[in-house]
Amino acid sequence: MANKNIRSLSSRKGLENNLFEKIAELSEKEASQSDFHQLSKQFFIDDSVVFGTASFYDFIKPDERKKQIRVCNGTACMVAGSQEKVQSMLSGHFDSKDIGHVACVGHCHSNGAVLYKNHTYSINSKEYLEKILSPENDKEEFENTYHIGTNTTAVLTGAIGDLKDFFSLAQKYRLQRPAIIEELKTSNLRGRGGAGFPFWFKLDAVSKEINEQKYIVCNADEGDPGAYSDMYLMEHQPYKVLFGMYLSGISVGADTGVVYIRGEYPQSVRVMEQAISHLNELQLLSDFKFKIIKGQGSYVCGEETALLNSIEGLRPEVRVRPPYPAQYGLFGKPTVLSNVETFANVHWILDHGGKAFSSLGTQQSTGTKLVSLDSYFNRPGIYEIEMGTPLSVVFDEYGKGLNAPVKAFQIGGPLGGIIPLQNIKDLFLDFESLNNAGFLLGHASVVSIPENFPMIQFIKHLLEFTAEESCGKCYPCRIGSFRGYEMLEKAQNENYKIDRQLFDDLIETLEIGSLCALGGGVPLPIKNTLKYFEPELKSYFQS
Repeated sequence: MANKNIRSLSSRKGLENNLFEKIAELSEKEASQSDFHQLSKQFFIDDSVVFGTASFYDFIKPDERKKQIRVCNGTACMVAGSQEKVQSMLSGHFDSKDIGHVACVGHCHSNGAVLYKNHTYSINSKEYLEKILSPENDKEEFENTYHIGTNTTAVLTGAIGDLKDFFSLAQKYRLQRPAIIEELKTSNLRGRGGAGFPFWFKLDAVSKEINEQKYIVCNADEGDPGAYSDMYLMEHQPYKVLFGMYLSGISVGADTGVVYIRGEYPQSVRVMEQAISHLNELQLLSDFKFKIIKGQGSYVCGEETALLNSIEGLRPEVRVRPPYPAQYGLFGKPTVLSNVETFANVHWILDHGGKAFSSLGTQQSTGTKLVSLDSYFNRPGIYEIEMGTPLSVVFDEYGKGLNAPVKAFQIGGPLGGIIPLQNIKDLFLDFESLNNAGFLLGHASVVSIPENFPMIQFIKHLLEFTAEESCGKCYPCRIGSFRGYEMLEKAQNENYKIDRQLFDDLIETLEIGSLCALGGGVPLPIKNTLKYFEPELKSYFQS
């Protein structure tokens, strides 16, 4: 009830005078406690709400605000061994107190990633670092580039041509709004964030809600280490994303779209802002308006209800469901919430028809999927590949094979499965193939685990990541992940062996007792590792 009351007060100020953005602005200015108190008074809320939010995020919590440069602590950079090298190079230019950490910034194809003055780079040499730190640094020289490939049907990676022609499709569907949902239902487009929930169902549910205010929210904060497909779409195909949100709004009667973009993707924020400004200049949006919210560093905001809380200026804790966002979403209003890649598919489907899309891929996993390949591939990059394609084809024909010995892959981010190299030949790029084998498609991000990387270290990293990123609302995730991390840390550094039954019980508690997929999902890769790499791990457990 308390959050509902605060939400109601926050909504009175709306998106233009947004509480979350005000908190971020004050934090960046190193404002006084009195200034935060005044903000609380403006919104008629308790100081604890404002201070609770300001102390949560990586970029704005008090002990992190003054960091000058931040080193990526993502999984891809970790297994590539680039983090220590970057730290060493930075030590010659920065005091240790000025060097912080940042979650994955989307340089998984090149590693050595840092966030510096609201730009991201891959530091691979001292000379390059000095060039970046130079006062004459022209930021445009250091664009984040990687290989982009596609199969014969470019749903997501194809050029859009004339922008006015591209958006003219909206006029056709304004006159036949129900057809939008029908075409999407025929297409069987499933959410590209990992769960694979039918997208049309969300639209249908919100369209049936009776409310003067509805919202379309794009979750551009799904920060799975290894995945940079959302970054590609926002920086290279922003109009496809925005069109998908716009038509979703037309279909359900919403006039406002919110794009919540990770603070770790500063260039994505800039490009999307420019795209929205351009659409407004060309008057292509009729009565629909967009608002961009820049995240401040929190993986859990990729969970849809935590993201909604964040936009509202509340601490980004996961909400108990029901009610679902379709009935009670942003500011308590009916909300369609989906991710970047899902929205980006909408134009092609409505232009070519749902049947054309469903003819691609498999019966249950239709269409194409963006795949992110990391630096262990000979040709790392973003590839748009038809669903149902063998993973061996993805790796060998698109990625051109591996440049170093690899023993396993994590597909689908930190909550994705750990797939041994020998299992790849039996798997396909679709939801069912991976799910049935005990793995996960997720964002279809691929992080390669080299032969010399200890699996005990890898699963310790996953539990440490979960403990650091937990919103803290439910104790299985908040406490259980940290206790698991402690066990693995102790087993590596002390004369201690883990009680396997105790560890299994802990993992089971995380899996069935957590409120969201952060605590509930991390057991999957751990169980995969215990199953497939038992000989490597057995010395750390009681026999």
